[in-house]
Amino acid sequence: MADLLEQDNTHQTLQEVNKALENGMFVHVRRMLQDMEPEDIAHLLEASPPKERQVLWQLTDPEEQGEILDELSEDVKDGIVAQMAPEKLAAVTEGMESDDMAYVLRSLPDDRYQEVLAQMDATDRHRIEKALAYPEDTAGGMMSTDFITIRSDVNADVVLRYLRMKGELPEATDSLYVVDENEYLIGHISLATLITTQPDTEIREVMDDADEAIPVDMDDSEIANLFERRNWLSAPVVDSNNHLVGRITIDDVVDIIREDAEHSMMSMAGMDDEEDTFAPVMKSARSRSIWLGVNVLAALAAASVSNMFEATLDKMAAIAVLMTIVPSMGGVAGNQTVALVIRGLAVGHIGDSNTRWLLSKEARVGIINGLLWALIIGGVVVLWKGDFLLGAIIAGAMLTNLIVAGVAGVCIPVMLKKFNIDPALAGGMALTTITDIVGLSVFLGLATVFLV
Repeated sequence: MADLLEQDNTHQTLQEVNKALENGMFVHVRRMLQDMEPEDIAHLLEASPPKERQVLWQLTDPEEQGEILDELSEDVKDGIVAQMAPEKLAAVTEGMESDDMAYVLRSLPDDRYQEVLAQMDATDRHRIEKALAYPEDTAGGMMSTDFITIRSDVNADVVLRYLRMKGELPEATDSLYVVDENEYLIGHISLATLITTQPDTEIREVMDDADEAIPVDMDDSEIANLFERRNWLSAPVVDSNNHLVGRITIDDVVDIIREDAEHSMMSMAGMDDEEDTFAPVMKSARSRSIWLGVNVLAALAAASVSNMFEATLDKMAAIAVLMTIVPSMGGVAGNQTVALVIRGLAVGHIGDSNTRWLLSKEARVGIINGLLWALIIGGVVVLWKGDFLLGAIIAGAMLTNLIVAGVAGVCIPVMLKKFNIDPALAGGMALTTITDIVGLSVFLGLATVFLV
């Protein structure tokens, strides 16, 4: 209910803004934007066509533009950043957390990136270079280098006076990290523990050991799984020598979970999860045509099977009427298994140790469903067409295809994962191609042998 209300408010705001822009009421629009949060402005920009988006961006408060860019989807953010001068980009990213700066600037061409760096002060330049030294989908690429470290041999009162002297903590700070003189991570202490500890108690007596630090090269999906299982709010990041290099907070992990969900959904349609809804026509057509071309090849492969049995189809119209049932049922059953396996791979439930068991289980599910629906479909065909042999043929093809669908539904995502191919992108199409080919081959082959 709350989501629907928020959507209604967004649509209403968008209509008001568009009407004001059409009437040239730019001052009124600027005031409206000043009253909105950065994340709401980002949502408004994403929901606007390109021309209106550029006008809205010019009317936003320059002091909030860095936060707005951080909230935008990648495709929309890149479109806006491409139009900004290097000195402007350096200004809007000033003071941002290092992981947010990296998100904004990562997609820039090297020459533009160097121009932006030249406009930054030394501190920001060092922070962004450090953040961009790691791949985007690893702990190093998503971590923030803004954190507070303390020593284990000081007492709680000294630490509290130090924090009061700083006056401001990095965003989403829930723990302080304990390091030795060489910056090796040795522990951490939560703020809740710190403020309830007696002032003269040394930190080493109340700190937790650093036995759950995240390696700097860990994949972002594994990080999300760890946060989910351990209920973390933040976690330290260390390099191969156990030096503390950054921290990851729950807001970064929420972004990963959302992006993974969007990626899976969009990949099944062969589309980029960061694609701008209001992207230019030619750009959208070009990106989608690639997947359509791949799908044409798969469809031609299935059609070639039907072509092999052209003589059979010419002789029996009933076969032509029924031939789509078997591949359709196989495709549905197989895609159910593919979805289950992709989810299991994503959350780390499926590995080498249990793949064989899962394969056996899905084969048995295929046998049970195959027998059930073979009897049902075969019976329907016998009553409909009055041909017992035709019913038996379609029943046999149905049983075979549902078993193949179950086995392929496990094997395809697992094999794609081993070859570093995204199962969400190619799994569904590969499965459908296999069930179409197997279903048509078995049904038309049996019909050719026994009927024609």
